[in-house]
Amino acid sequence: MARAGLTAERVTVAAAELADETGLDQVTMAQVARRLGVKDASLYTHVRGLEDLRGRIALLAADEKTLRIAEAMAGRAGKDALVAYADAWREYAHAHPGRYAATQVRIRIDPELAARAPGPRRAVQLTYGLLRGYGLAEPDLTDAVRLLRSTFHGFVALEAAGGFAHERAPQRSWRRALDALHTLLEHWPTTREGDSA
Repeated sequence: MARAGLTAERVTVAAAELADETGLDQVTMAQVARRLGVKDASLYTHVRGLEDLRGRIALLAADEKTLRIAEAMAGRAGKDALVAYADAWREYAHAHPGRYAATQVRIRIDPELAARAPGPRRAVQLTYGLLRGYGLAEPDLTDAVRLLRSTFHGFVALEAAGGFAHERAPQRSWRRALDALHTLLEHWPTTREGDSA
């Protein structure tokens, strides 16, 4: 019998909090059970196992991160929208490192759960909307999405690992990187014929 008050959502939030505190790779079913004050076996009534739980953390994080980005971008366009998007991404990664990590690795996610989660779909809509504002269409949209994701994730991953030891503040470099991205997006090179696949 399931413990009263214990739900898949509650288990997921507890695991996400643990991931933020100790790192996604350190989360175990036993630790989550201890955090909730239940036996390990109680969790399996709500989640299938560790991989399922990590998938649920990834979906939770995608929903949270996308909501923050959407709120930051509301009413903005062009460079203002790009900066708002990027800043919200970076702030979420700093505030929730374990949850953020779950959004950046390949995790097998239950297709039913994924279909009900609005975050990933909304993230695509926001990103493509931002880039269409720069006049981009496929296949350039896909290339630009990959560029933004690589830049944002690369920066926050290096920052989190202490990779910016130079005396220049990372914030200054972040601002310059966003200036450069904006300039590039405004002057995106034309796709050559035969380069669409």
